[in-house]
Amino acid sequence: MLPALLVLLLVSAGIEDARTREIANWKNAAIALMAPLWWVSIGLAPWPDMAIQIGIATVVLALFCVAFHFGQMGGGDVKLIAALALWLPIAPLMQMLLLMSVLGGALTLVMLIEHKLRKNPRALEIPYGVAIAIAALLGLREPLLNQFT
Repeated sequence: MLPALLVLLLVSAGIEDARTREIANWKNAAIALMAPLWWVSIGLAPWPDMAIQIGIATVVLALFCVAFHFGQMGGGDVKLIAALALWLPIAPLMQMLLLMSVLGGALTLVMLIEHKLRKNPRALEIPYGVAIAIAALLGLREPLLNQFT
C-alpha cells in the first residue's frame, strides 16, 4: 500500500510542477513521513539501518540546498529529493540521482530550444520535479518491488 501511495504522490508532484512550477509542501512531507512506515514494514533495524537512511537523506538535503542557494533548483525539488532519499538505499539513490540528472538535462535542453524558438522574453523555469518524479518512479521499482528477494 505504501509504494502505491508513493507512486501517486510522485505522479501528482510531477504534474503539479509541470503546471505551476511548484511542489506542495504537504506532498514532500507525506513522502518523508511515510518512509519510517516503510522501514518498519520491510524490517529495517533502528540501528544502524534507519540511522543510515536518515544520515543519507540529511547529506542529500545539505548538498541540494547548495544548488537551491545558487538558484539552480527550487525548494520543492530539494525537499522532494531529500524525502526520496529516505526511501532508497545508497546504490539505488545514486542511480536515481544520475537518471534524474540526465532526464533533467534533456528536459532543460528541450525547454530551452522551445523558449528560444518562441522568443519568449520571460525567464525560463524548468519543472525539475518532472525529472525527479520520473527518475524516482524508475529507480524505486527495484528496491520497493523486490525487497523480499
